[in-house]
Amino acid sequence: MILDAFIFIVPLVVLIIVLVSMLKVLREYERGVVFMLGRFWSVKGPGLIIIIPILQEMVRVDLRTMVLDVPTQDVISRDNVSVKVNAVVYMKVVDPEKAIIQVENYYEATSQLAQTTLRSVLGQHELDEMLAEREKLSTNIQDILDQQTDGWGIKVSNVEMKQVDLDDSMVRAIARQAEAERERRAKVIHAEGELQASSKLLESAQTLAKQPESLQLRYLQTLTEIASDKTHTIVFPLPMDMLKSLLGKFPNVEIETIRKNFERWCVTGRLKSEQWIKLSGSKIGRASCRERV
Repeated sequence: MILDAFIFIVPLVVLIIVLVSMLKVLREYERGVVFMLGRFWSVKGPGLIIIIPILQEMVRVDLRTMVLDVPTQDVISRDNVSVKVNAVVYMKVVDPEKAIIQVENYYEATSQLAQTTLRSVLGQHELDEMLAEREKLSTNIQDILDQQTDGWGIKVSNVEMKQVDLDDSMVRAIARQAEAERERRAKVIHAEGELQASSKLLESAQTLAKQPESLQLRYLQTLTEIASDKTHTIVFPLPMDMLKSLLGKFPNVEIETIRKNFERWCVTGRLKSEQWIKLSGSKIGRASCRERV
């Protein structure tokens, strides 16, 4: 009786184990590459799939984007500067069949290819291009990797250069170069400003030459601005013909007003010794600052 029960239970247990081993569950981001007696059969998933033991074998493939860290590489640029560069590569499997059949280890193969491509591409450019055009160089490396890994069923979505390390001597040389460039720009800007200022002065002189009255008004304006400061003695040349012309242009200006202004200047000390102003050959006034002070 016990023997009969044992004979019945053992096959049942074996059958259950076989059935359980036949069932495989693949997640949404996974695919299963199935081989039948060593030959490629199909790509299955996601969800529940059945694998026949002994006859079939399944290899799981992750379809998510993987981050590949490229170790620091010693690169010699085209202008013979030694730098250390590291990068990061973003890749994913787009064809599970090729990723399993065409290459033994697609992750390691992509890593080695990224290292050699990084050294090869950067060695064709100068140091200034490495520092200023990182995005362009990263795009170039990505295109090369994507083209070469296409036969492996790998898609390289992005490549980023993380860091470019220089020797201390090169850092100091770049700093001196940047300082010299800033000084050059400052001198160029100063020269351009002088050129523009000289052009404007030339235009102003031409305008004043066409209108002599403008020059006379400019004289009077300058005298007014300087006279507001009481701590200085001002000697301002005033041509007689200019004053005659001004009185001719402004007939309402009275001689007495000019005399009062002259006396006020003497009192405040703005005129020294005996000074006078002549208009149209006649003496308007004569004052002695010594008598008025």
